[in-house]
Amino acid sequence: MQKEILKIPKVELHSHLEGTIPPSLVRKIAKRNNITLKEGLFTNEDTFAWVDFVAFLQAYDEASFCLRKSIDYEDITYEYFKSCAIEGAIYAETFISPDHAAAVGISYEDMINGCANGIDRVEKEFDFIGRLIISCVRHLGPDQATQVAILMVENPHPYVVGFGMGGNESMYTMADFAPAYNIVSEAGFSSTVHAGEVCGPESVWDAIRHLSVSRIGHGVRSVEDQKLLIELANRNIALEVCPGSNLALNVYPNWETHPLQQIIDAGISVSLNSDDPPFFNTSVGAEYQNGASFFNLNSKKLCEISTMAIEAAFIEDKIKSKLLLKIPKHN
Repeated sequence: MQKEILKIPKVELHSHLEGTIPPSLVRKIAKRNNITLKEGLFTNEDTFAWVDFVAFLQAYDEASFCLRKSIDYEDITYEYFKSCAIEGAIYAETFISPDHAAAVGISYEDMINGCANGIDRVEKEFDFIGRLIISCVRHLGPDQATQVAILMVENPHPYVVGFGMGGNESMYTMADFAPAYNIVSEAGFSSTVHAGEVCGPESVWDAIRHLSVSRIGHGVRSVEDQKLLIELANRNIALEVCPGSNLALNVYPNWETHPLQQIIDAGISVSLNSDDPPFFNTSVGAEYQNGASFFNLNSKKLCEISTMAIEAAFIEDKIKSKLLLKIPKHN
């Protein structure tokens, strides 16, 4: 990463905590928990082995299968947010999945407490703040999403600032998940949802018509509908853009065809994000560097993106104001 890019205060709003675990940490936690990892999980280059979206999901689930205790969530939170801070990030939100935790026998309370301990450790060591977004899994269905929403609302924690949904975009409709989103909205939480990544702009329309969201995870295929771009800009709905992820998963074939600049030109609020960094060979710092290298975004524009990200963040206004003061205005 160039020194100029390293100095830019960075903000990340879209990563999946279970997808941030590097192979070395997967091995460490698996050994601690006496877990035998699936053969072929890693390549000879010590990266995760996958060739398509289905294989990626399988590798993701297999890597997160090593988690067994609260300390495991503390370690992965600490290590990820520390890596962000080292690259110049001042704030990040990450998705955590109660369903993934439950699948390996970890309670909601233990998951949250582990993450909170990791956040506290990083904040003490670095000039950095981390927060959590509770995420339901779309392909597990609306009823399970509602249970996750209830679990979140009935067990509040100051580090849990929002609600989201990932998973298979082709299953169910957004309207099916309105009850879950209504629960968290009525409790005063902000929300986001994955849309416009695998499926087209109709999935984004579906989201903003039926769910109480102020952000869209990915949303890049919104560029296929000019009216949608105008609607997103008018309603100040932010897009959590993950360029490296989009290329790795073949949403776009190369940097030249990625629509980041088109989204920015449409006046839409954007953030730059790594999604599942060790799987896609990226990081929040790399995404800012890619913005400079492939989209000719200068330091001023990258700082403007960081500002937009803070403004779209789910953190409380008092902390948001302090974070904004850390971003140069380049007047």
